[in-house]
Amino acid sequence: MQDLEHFRRTKNMLLSTRRRDGSWVPTPVSVVVDEHGMAYFRTWSTAGKAKRLRNFPDVRVAPCTAFGRPTGSDQPGIARLLDGTESTRARDLLSAKYPVMHRVLVPLVHRLRGQQTQHYQLRPTDEPTGEQP
Repeated sequence: MQDLEHFRRTKNMLLSTRRRDGSWVPTPVSVVVDEHGMAYFRTWSTAGKAKRLRNFPDVRVAPCTAFGRPTGSDQPGIARLLDGTESTRARDLLSAKYPVMHRVLVPLVHRLRGQQTQHYQLRPTDEPTGEQP
């Protein structure tokens, strides 16, 4: 099993989620890794990736540029929606790593658009998640 430590050194991660037809949809997201090696990211509740994650929590992740160009190999993982104190902790970790973007801009945009912010925990898995994205 490959761990997520290499995401500690990168700002962006290419998160590939599965559609119902089995095809993969890659989306760049900001990522933070905690002291236990768990990765976290956020999105809003009506985003396509949030809808796909409700159906299929298995994902593929790879380091990438801000525009989604992969800069490393991908690996399988499982994303889990957080709530309560876990969600607050993920928010605080993202805000600490990205003070302008995730402490100010993202919450402001989500609030102005009336969107609910969702935080996810990502853990690596040995299980292949199907076809490559």
